[in-house]
Amino acid sequence: MALTIGVDIGGTKIAAGVVDERGAILERVKLATPHESAQVAATIAEAVNTVRQGHEVEAVGLGAAGFVSADRATVLFAANMSWRNEPLRDRIEGLADLPVVVENDANVAAWGEARFGAGNGEDNVVLLTIGTGVGGGVIIGGRLLRGHFGIGAELGHYRAVPDGLPCGCGQHGCLEQYASGSALTRIVKQAAAREPERAKILLGLGDGTPEGIVGSHITVAAREGDPVALDGFTEVATWIGQSMADMTAILDPGVIILGGGVSEAGELLAAPARKAYVEKAPATGQRPLAEVVIATLGPDAGIIGAADLARDRG
Repeated sequence: MALTIGVDIGGTKIAAGVVDERGAILERVKLATPHESAQVAATIAEAVNTVRQGHEVEAVGLGAAGFVSADRATVLFAANMSWRNEPLRDRIEGLADLPVVVENDANVAAWGEARFGAGNGEDNVVLLTIGTGVGGGVIIGGRLLRGHFGIGAELGHYRAVPDGLPCGCGQHGCLEQYASGSALTRIVKQAAAREPERAKILLGLGDGTPEGIVGSHITVAAREGDPVALDGFTEVATWIGQSMADMTAILDPGVIILGGGVSEAGELLAAPARKAYVEKAPATGQRPLAEVVIATLGPDAGIIGAADLARDRG
């Protein structure tokens, strides 16, 4: 059975694994991401060479945050790594002596979920990753939607609100300012400051002040029935539902997968998101809608998806 290596390159860790054709991880390693961007390639190669010991490996897939060129060779821009036109494929091929494919990290996670996770068996899939920001990937007709330049499907950066809240990308009103984990924390802190009597459970989990609220508190408080925490999930989920309706109008997916750290809240997020999706989808009641599910591969999606894309299936 052909084996490939998938590497998930994050801002704090580089995770690599040997993956078989069924999506099973046979060997894995996790290394700290160097502070110096120039040292990252050497650490990626170290991870690859560590896990390949004892395995006959055919190729390597890399998942990197940022814009990746259409030929899957160069990271055009990556804020976390300070990469600009980084020839990552050539660097790793030179260090590891294996064929290498580079892809955006959200795309590889989407591919992993579509092939082996919550979207298995469906050729038209959208993954929305709800974390600190909002990312995602799109598979149409069994192929990744990458666009002409390779940098399509930046789902968190379509403008949900014209001239809305400022975004780190330089624009205003991007979806991730309303539907991310950061947005959830901001919304809940503001509400707790306005109505502390409705946020007793939430405030009790921190230091008693709105400023002491962190993301994990919100999920715990919501599960215990805290009204402010529940309202926060509903507001963020409504934006997610609206975005799913917009994507349905354009892409007509069969499955929409909710992933990322916030999705670990499960039905606290998914149930109100589904409700908003049905309410806001075009021609509701007159057309079939996508199934909305929670991602199943967790943090392994990037490793599994990158490894599978190294087989040139995406």
